Amino acid sequence: MKPTTFLNRNTAPHIITLVMIAGLSALTMNLLLPSLPGIASYYEADYALVQLAVSGYLAFTGLLQLLIGPLSDRYGRRPVLLTGLGIFLVATALAPLAPTVESFLAIRMVQASVASGMVLSRAIVRDMVDTDEAASMIGYVTMGMTLAPMIGPALGGVMDEIFGWQSTFVLLLVFGLGVFVLSWMDLGETNHQRSSSMLKQFGAYPELVRSRRFWGYTLTATFASGAFFSFLGGGPFVATEILGMKPSQLGFYFMFMALGYMAGNYLSGRFSRQVGINRMMVTGCIVATAGMSLSLILFLVGLWHPLSFFGPILFVGLGNGITLPSANAGIVSVRPHLAGSASGLGGAMMIGGGAALSALAGAILSAESGPYPLLTVMLVSCIIGICATLYVIKVERSLAPSNKTVSGEAR
Repeated sequence: MKPTTFLNRNTAPHIITLVMIAGLSALTMNLLLPSLPGIASYYEADYALVQLAVSGYLAFTGLLQLLIGPLSDRYGRRPVLLTGLGIFLVATALAPLAPTVESFLAIRMVQASVASGMVLSRAIVRDMVDTDEAASMIGYVTMGMTLAPMIGPALGGVMDEIFGWQSTFVLLLVFGLGVFVLSWMDLGETNHQRSSSMLKQFGAYPELVRSRRFWGYTLTATFASGAFFSFLGGGPFVATEILGMKPSQLGFYFMFMALGYMAGNYLSGRFSRQVGINRMMVTGCIVATAGMSLSLILFLVGLWHPLSFFGPILFVGLGNGITLPSANAGIVSVRPHLAGSASGLGGAMMIGGGAALSALAGAILSAESGPYPLLTVMLVSCIIGICATLYVIKVERSLAPSNKTVSGEAR
């Protein structure tokens, strides 16, 4: 592959371009969160319905992950990514003009095409460099996805309070146009060994489904991140309707989760090799469980304050930052020759599970219930994450005494 030259679409993309692409995907998810109660009021709709802007968006993102990877393997990274960004821009321009809540939600689902940036930024890195260098490069790309949820809700909350919820889509449109132009000018094709058929890509899934270790790692990732996705679905309602917070305050407090996640990522990168991925997963899930237990206790003793909710959320972010890198590494290591398919299938299952938990959290909350339904869902999700990790450890211990080749089902 030719050396990378910035703003030369005949070479591989610059790291700045990949960070911007990944950041746009994350910003689209998080910028809208403080505006959900306002959107519900604008359309005179139930919060549980408007919350589909999160859970439905996640569900579509999960489905698209199953398609985007094989499409890019067949037709190339550049055309698939640019097409996804183009569809995203059209949907973003139409969203503030939606006359009904149903049309708004439909347009929001189309916005999920920006997931092409999240999926393909990692695939492009794998095309560009070898395994050893890829871990470092993906780390820089992940920074874009971590910084976006840190500043996105805070920025979205301020804009909602000053200009209304429609302004968040204007900001996304401007940023999205910039990313599209940058990608058009800098994103050279990196997939020079395209598959002859998409059927070959999907044919790998049954082998993965038969693997117990794949299920263990995937369920760990699903329920560890499930607490976060539940928080996305119900957190804005708890903050505004139960704790009486303004959108700008909500955006600020959302930074607690992102700060914890960044710290967890650092710890994961620093200690995973020495500690091992399974023990890192257990540790992360226990940290998250402790955080949710603390929040539940604080509310039960009568401390109804934003810090009683968002303070312990920092530990959920910390636990996710410790758990998810190791869980994702486990997902793609079960069948090394199927790493791409494993990443797509595991990611789709994780996002799909998160969408279900997010929808559940939004549906069971009410002003009368207080924050307890959400806290319970998040706590149970963390506990199941621990159980899934322990299942992986049990499976691997059962394989350890023997060096014999085991069947796909046993592994």
